[in-house]
Amino acid sequence: MEQIRVMADLATPMSIRVAATLSLAEHAGAAGATAEQLAAETATAAPALRRLLDHLVAIDVFALDDGRYRPTDLGAQLREDAPEGIKPLLDITCAGGRAELAFVDLLGTVTAGTPAYEQRYGREFWADLGTDPKLRRSFDAQMSWRFQAQAPQIAERFDWSRFTEILDVGGGDGLVLAEILRAHPGLRGRVLDLEPTSAAAADRFAAAGFGDRAGAVSGSFFDPLPAGADVCLLSDILHDWDDEHAHEILAGCRRAAAPDGTVVVIEPVLGQGTDTAMDLFMLMCFGGRERTVDGLAALGAGAGLVLRASSPVADGRTALEFGVA
Repeated sequence: MEQIRVMADLATPMSIRVAATLSLAEHAGAAGATAEQLAAETATAAPALRRLLDHLVAIDVFALDDGRYRPTDLGAQLREDAPEGIKPLLDITCAGGRAELAFVDLLGTVTAGTPAYEQRYGREFWADLGTDPKLRRSFDAQMSWRFQAQAPQIAERFDWSRFTEILDVGGGDGLVLAEILRAHPGLRGRVLDLEPTSAAAADRFAAAGFGDRAGAVSGSFFDPLPAGADVCLLSDILHDWDDEHAHEILAGCRRAAAPDGTVVVIEPVLGQGTDTAMDLFMLMCFGGRERTVDGLAALGAGAGLVLRASSPVADGRTALEFGVA
């Protein structure tokens, strides 16, 4: 009984998220600071903040020495510059942290089958990003952080050299495509994504010195895709969408890849890189879902694509190669 109560506790996770949002680890620094000093720097109420800090001490996220609170090694992970890079996932003013708060409305999702995110914030996730530049920037940064380790693996472990030009559909700020082009000098590629993300991709390619080998196109993957590439790439895209929208995305790629092109889907696969908790998050936030290889193959078949091969391509990611039926 005690174990289930601890599993359901909200005080600790919310304390950690508020600490991240207020940048308490940065404000305290290695030397630490008093509750009054931290309250002044964060525009919070000192008595309430002290009680938050005391709980952070109790869970070993902060330490208290001579009236000064300082982050422990564990608490240092909340810093913006921490190598773990998890602060945007906890900061409730960033896209990731804001999205996870919608779990409080999970009952509505389970009851009605619709995303809790929209119930909580009045707009679906993608529309919400469009209303606040900070949310959009934090989301793009989160996506790049997610692929920091995986992008070089994707570039090296899949045979991209068979192709001439890649269209990275929904490719964000171009991190994955940049790594592929860096590893395969004979390739050309373009990213398609919404503004201002596509502009960030163009900046990345320019900074990398790719010249006319790389470009960025502003647009939605629900609109007709640019022609000319012999492979369309979808990295961590389909799990954001329900089957109807995922089918539409794949069908658009099939049209762009016809008559003899290839569609490469890179996704976390249930049991091979993702789990039931993330599956529930996808439902709650987007109305999306994590899928098995068989599930992705069936989606592709419905869009006129035939699964040729699937194999692990990065830590927690599987590459599925489809041909036009």
